[in-house]
Amino acid sequence: METQGRLIVDVARLAKDGEWFRGETADNLLDLGESEFVTPEGGMCYALKVELIGSELLVRGEVRQRLTCVCSRCAENFVTEVVEPEFVQSYEINATTDFVDLTEEVREAIILALPGYPVCSESCRGLCMTCGTNLNNAACRCHEEGKDHRWAALDVLKTDLDASRSKRARPREK
Repeated sequence: METQGRLIVDVARLAKDGEWFRGETADNLLDLGESEFVTPEGGMCYALKVELIGSELLVRGEVRQRLTCVCSRCAENFVTEVVEPEFVQSYEINATTDFVDLTEEVREAIILALPGYPVCSESCRGLCMTCGTNLNNAACRCHEEGKDHRWAALDVLKTDLDASRSKRARPREK
């Protein structure tokens, strides 16, 4: 099925009841350009059932791609796998159609499955917005040290108000 880095189906040689095609494409097929945030690790893996139904070539299956991504929360690199488990594409076939190139549609399916904001884990705590410390690896103290003292007077008023409210809320002892 793979010819010079392309996923090409030879329609004339396709079995009557269809065929499964499994494999991995060339490393450069995804072609994300000069992205520094997402880098493919190897080629795209595919498991596709290709069937000729009347004047239509129906392709169904799964495509997947391993990627190294930069976490959008902590800026660390991590490896993940993007999967399109329900890839479906149809192509109109006529008497002159000898080959069908699936490359662009498979590539597009992987690109559409890419996460908008990849994260290394759902529990990633990210970076401190003040000092830039990776909060997954260490705690920062800049919250305590870099407190804006211009609001100190209002903080005291808020503390006094909260204390006053809690006294009124308690029942009186007799």
